[in-house]
Amino acid sequence: MAAVEAVAVTRADVNKCPHAFEARIRTPRYVSSYNWIDAALPTIVVPGCPALWSPPNGPKKVQKDSGLVYIAQNAARHPDSPLEPLFRAVLIQDPTFDLTAIDVVTDRNNIRKLFAFVAKGQTGDILERFTINAEFVKDTLILCRNETATQEYIGPNEFRGFGHNYEKVYTKSQISESTGHYRIISYSFCGMNLVVRHETDGYVAAPKNGGTSEFGDLSSQLQALSLLSTEGASEKPVGFTKLRLTRKGQEVPLESTLEIKTRAMKRPLSLSDVAPQLWVSQTPKLVRAYHQAGRFGTPVVEDVQPLVKEWEDQNQPILKKLGALLLKVRSVARQFGTAVIKYDDQKDQLIISKGSGRAMLPADVYAKWFEGQERDVQPDIKDIKSKPAHEPVSISTRAKLSGQVQ
Repeated sequence: MAAVEAVAVTRADVNKCPHAFEARIRTPRYVSSYNWIDAALPTIVVPGCPALWSPPNGPKKVQKDSGLVYIAQNAARHPDSPLEPLFRAVLIQDPTFDLTAIDVVTDRNNIRKLFAFVAKGQTGDILERFTINAEFVKDTLILCRNETATQEYIGPNEFRGFGHNYEKVYTKSQISESTGHYRIISYSFCGMNLVVRHETDGYVAAPKNGGTSEFGDLSSQLQALSLLSTEGASEKPVGFTKLRLTRKGQEVPLESTLEIKTRAMKRPLSLSDVAPQLWVSQTPKLVRAYHQAGRFGTPVVEDVQPLVKEWEDQNQPILKKLGALLLKVRSVARQFGTAVIKYDDQKDQLIISKGSGRAMLPADVYAKWFEGQERDVQPDIKDIKSKPAHEPVSISTRAKLSGQVQ
């Protein structure tokens, strides 16, 4: 019998899956973070820092967006291994971090796309074609964002809104030459432990009263000071990698993080429009910035955490389907080792096909899943040690990486 090379998943298939679990995010916590730096070689600073919310007084005219903007900055700056910065940042912050305890590692964008698939017809959104690359390492599903274009240029006669320039005017960068701040959080969802990476627009400083600083409690302050003391100390990762890392910045608590949305005054932004994004990243604060012909009024920072929790309660049927879909993707990816997930908008279904076996990560990162294990159950790291992260590995090594020890 020929081996199965692809599996089709329809919305009806997901509906048939058991939904006994509660589809709620539990125990969200900050794991690590980093900033991309505008440099000739791909360079990140860890933990970095989001931009500080610093609005000007009164109304303000903002120029429309123009020039180069990123669609998927991690892939644009480090195409060989867009997920490598995530793992490097995590392992620098906590060298003892147990990757074997994680069921899914992903970008927020991938979860949003899978949510859009299961929610189609109930949210009013148009679902476009998308692709997600997948790899199964030991017992961990890794999902990597796959975009046709990772950046775009907005010409002087084009209009794409004001969002990027609004952030430049209303926030202050805390890291020199930064081009974006990415945070990595963990939480449990539908019986799975997830690690999720997402971009953060900024953070709000806590009031400096009652002995509380903008860095949070005393423990957070001491931790921030410890991190700042290593500023400028370069760390070169072990193994084959082009990525450069520097320790610099400070940890910012999850409860201070901020999402910024700009809209024309005549098109109000409802919470349901942005709730899935805020929910996946557990971002508690939101600015809905309204303008008339680019002139913005005085912004308000909203604490939307209770509203996002209410949205989670109201959308349990859809979120249970999302959990079931993630479990299905894990099951298929485990069989394939590497996989490609595509949404076919003509047939309105997901196609999960067997991948090429190309490695997503450098060899020394894969080795973290197998530390302390017997040699005969470890993958042949030599098979991938001298290769770029994107090249194929042998069948025997791939079997061990995906937990199918032979």
